[in-house]
Amino acid sequence: MIRYFHGFQSIDELDFSKNSGLIPAIVQDCQTGMVLMLGYMNPESIQKTLDTGLVTFWSRSRNCLWTKGESSHNYLHMRSIACDCDKDTLLVLARPDGPTCHKGTTSCFDASPLADSTSRYIAGAPLPKCRA
Repeated sequence: MIRYFHGFQSIDELDFSKNSGLIPAIVQDCQTGMVLMLGYMNPESIQKTLDTGLVTFWSRSRNCLWTKGESSHNYLHMRSIACDCDKDTLLVLARPDGPTCHKGTTSCFDASPLADSTSRYIAGAPLPKCRA
């Protein structure tokens, strides 16, 4: 059986009190390690993610559940969810169907020279220099 949660046993253990009932969720490509996006989740969006296998967020602008890919069909297929030590931030490993960013890029952080640093590190490729 696949274990989806890491660092917690149930949604009830997570700390939703700090961000008006929402927890930041960093989404990372499960195959490349690239950081794809940041979204916000509440208990209902986490449960829907578990039920469907598609990463679902709480849209702060629309004030409703939002499954990534419902318009673009570039879904994020959840592989696991881990929480940080304070249980107030999530790391979601997912397999993307296509570009994650609404601008058509692989990652919402494509403009950053460090967006794919983990992938480059794993591949043994040189990392970009940080600008002072």
